[in-house]
Amino acid sequence: MANMAQALDGKVVLITGAAKRVGAAIARRLHAAGARLALHYRASEREAQALQSELNAVRDDSVALIQADLLDAAGLPEIVKNTVARFERLDALVNNASTFYPTPLGEITLRHWDELLGTNLKAPLFLAQAAAPHLRRSGGSIVNIADIHAERPLKSYVIYSIAKAGLVGLTRSLARELGPEVRVNAVAPGPIMWPEDGSFDEVSRQRVISYTLLKRMGEPDDIARAVYYFIAEAPYVTGQVLSVDGGRSVHL
Repeated sequence: MANMAQALDGKVVLITGAAKRVGAAIARRLHAAGARLALHYRASEREAQALQSELNAVRDDSVALIQADLLDAAGLPEIVKNTVARFERLDALVNNASTFYPTPLGEITLRHWDELLGTNLKAPLFLAQAAAPHLRRSGGSIVNIADIHAERPLKSYVIYSIAKAGLVGLTRSLARELGPEVRVNAVAPGPIMWPEDGSFDEVSRQRVISYTLLKRMGEPDDIARAVYYFIAEAPYVTGQVLSVDGGRSVHL
C-alpha cells in the first residue's frame, strides 16, 4: 500500500475557496500526498499567492491559481477548463467554497437567496457537471464540504441551512449519476473555525462547544484528513456524508 507521501502522486485536484482557513488546510494535506493543485479563490489574492509560493517551494510548479467569482455561473466551466489546460487532467474536485451569514425569517431577500444558494449549491452542481467528463476518464472523485446543519437547521440561518441540505442531496444524486466511474461524497463539519465576521460571541461559542461530545473545537486539518480519506483511501465508498463534528450532531 502506498504511503501518504505517494498516494496522490500524479493526481490533479481542483479545490474551491482554497486560499485560507479550511480550504488551505485541505490544499496542504493533499499536496503533501503528492497531488498537483488548482487553487480557486475569489478575493483572497494575497493569501492565495502566499499558499502557492509555500507549496511550490516544496515541489516546483505543482500549484496553480484560478481567480473566479462562483456566482458567475457562466464562468464555472472555465474554472475546470483552465485546470485541465494547465495540468492536462483532473482527478478530484473539492467543493469547499462557502458563504455563511444569518437570514432570519422576515428579513430574507432575493439577494440572500442568490448568494447563499449560488455559492453553496449552484456552483458545486455546475462545477461537477463541467468536471464530470474528465473525472470519468481518470476514475476520479468529488468531495463536497457540507455542514451538520444540512440535517439539523441552524436557527436564523434559513437559506444557508437549505443550501447545505441541497448540497447533501446533490452529493447523493451525483453519486448515482456518475457511478461507477466517479465517486461522490461529502464531509459535514461541526465547529472547526468561527466565522470571520464576529457573529459568534464568547457565550455563543462556549454554548456550541458544550454541545460537542468531545468538548472542544476541531481543527481545519480534521476536515482535510476526511477529504484525503475520500479521495485517496475510500475506493468502495460513494454517496456518503461523514460528520466531522466532535459528536455535536448526536447532541443537537
